[in-house]
Amino acid sequence: MPTLPCQRALFDLPDDVAYFRCAASAPLPHRSRLAGERALSWKLRPWGPQWNEQSVAAVERARGLFAGLIGATADDIALIPSASYGLSTAANNLRVGEGRNVVILADQFPSNVYPWREALRRDGGELRTVVPQQGQWTPSVVAAIDTNTAIVAIPHCHWLNGAMLDLGTISARCRATNTALVLDLSQSAGVVSFSVGDVDPDFAVSVAEKWLLGPVQLAFLYVAPRHQQGRPIEHGWVGRAIDDARHLHSYTDSYRSGARRFDAGERTNIINLSIAIESIVQIVEWGMGAIAPAIAELTEQIASRAAALGYPVDPGEFRAPHIIGLRHPKEWPNDIQARLEADKVMVSLRGGVLRVAPHVYNQERDVDALINALADQIL
Repeated sequence: MPTLPCQRALFDLPDDVAYFRCAASAPLPHRSRLAGERALSWKLRPWGPQWNEQSVAAVERARGLFAGLIGATADDIALIPSASYGLSTAANNLRVGEGRNVVILADQFPSNVYPWREALRRDGGELRTVVPQQGQWTPSVVAAIDTNTAIVAIPHCHWLNGAMLDLGTISARCRATNTALVLDLSQSAGVVSFSVGDVDPDFAVSVAEKWLLGPVQLAFLYVAPRHQQGRPIEHGWVGRAIDDARHLHSYTDSYRSGARRFDAGERTNIINLSIAIESIVQIVEWGMGAIAPAIAELTEQIASRAAALGYPVDPGEFRAPHIIGLRHPKEWPNDIQARLEADKVMVSLRGGVLRVAPHVYNQERDVDALINALADQIL
């Protein structure tokens, strides 16, 4: 497959801005902005047919598009506002217990930590935090899983430095020990190929605003069929098996089919959904097989050139194609992010790591700007 050329023209990025913060928040493609503006215009006159018809259609279109990215079906996907909402839903439907444990990663994103702390307060048990041995995450996680492990709650890609985990290997260990697997795909969905058929997680979540190039306050929750009779954390009408607005007061204990029972209230945000739909369609048009190699070309340049300046990349057995973490030989100054912003280079300081997260809108000129800005810093 030929390399995907730079897609900068599809985004509102000035030529002199080197934006490497997709791991924090992605810029919207022009087509997604236009879709959101069109949906906003429908809200001006919500008595028109487009408001209701398009809203209903957008709910299922967005559900199905995300499902297609991860090899699931629309029935497996709930529409929710955040990763923490989805992970809290998972914690609400899984049990730990005295003498059992939940495995997480050291320095994992807090949305996939706090729900498990709460579950342990509810059920008893312990939190088992994995520290990578010699930069090796996967064998360290596998070694931490035993017959007393109730849940493994991990990302596909570590948010700090792009270290990747071999989910197939970890999933096999989970199945062998009858352990539930809960995944946060927020830093990988839209770039790294993933299939629920291969990994078989119990739950998996991804926000829209990062690598799915979508809006804030929208996320997708995959619920394995074995959990689709579970308990939502919210009890509103959208998850109930009634569609006729004239009879919403005909209360029912029956739920909608599949993972729809886990949909959050106000899921029918046509503006957010319209933006997300166009962004995922754009990702599909580029092709998952083309996106990662295009970004990887840039991250490899950044890694080698930054190392030559004395800023090595965090080690690990696998490195994501789209996120790298640069280390300072001593310690990054607290204001390094602001210093680089003054040069119109946008990166993120997370802990002791300078996180660089390019996408297909970046180009070699952006890499030059980053390296030149780093060269101006004093080691």
